[in-house]
Amino acid sequence: MIEKQKSNSALRRGASRLAAVQALYQMDMSGNRIDDVVKDFLSGAIGGEVIEEDLDLETEEVVPLIELNAEMFSVLVRGAAAMRDRLDEVIAKSLSSGWEADRLEPILRNILRCGIYELLEREEVPPRVAISEYVGMARAFYDAPEAGMVNAVLDRLAREVRPDQMDAARPARPMQTKPGTGKPSPNRGGNDPAG
Repeated sequence: MIEKQKSNSALRRGASRLAAVQALYQMDMSGNRIDDVVKDFLSGAIGGEVIEEDLDLETEEVVPLIELNAEMFSVLVRGAAAMRDRLDEVIAKSLSSGWEADRLEPILRNILRCGIYELLEREEVPPRVAISEYVGMARAFYDAPEAGMVNAVLDRLAREVRPDQMDAARPARPMQTKPGTGKPSPNRGGNDPAG
């Protein structure tokens, strides 16, 4: 029962992150006020359901989405909106060659805004969790280059602003030795066919 509650809670947090990105996108595209957009999402007027299609049967069904964690959703949307200029500066400074901040698609920019906001302002969220959530979101919308860019930007920032958590979060890999010698193997993965 406890595991199911944790799983449900994690799903609600993930849904809240996605809805926050969508709400920021909605504000960018429509110019609607933050209070109106937050209210629309929380009431279900926007984002409360999705049309699921069965192409084989040529049918459509309206399916409710996972309930949001209202507090988390509101914190993400309001926080990222309030820090928009600072977040956009971080994005511009963090992009590698081939990526220009002013040419990013709005959904991609808002994925980065929310991810950066969580890394900077929500210290209770482990950085690897935040990175994983937003990289997964980028994969849902885009191909590999965009998801890789989101991973690179968020990982680089997390190593700057939360180095202790990033170092502690990755378990050390054991040193591989050459069989029968006890000497370190140059191949840390242990897949060297020569041993």
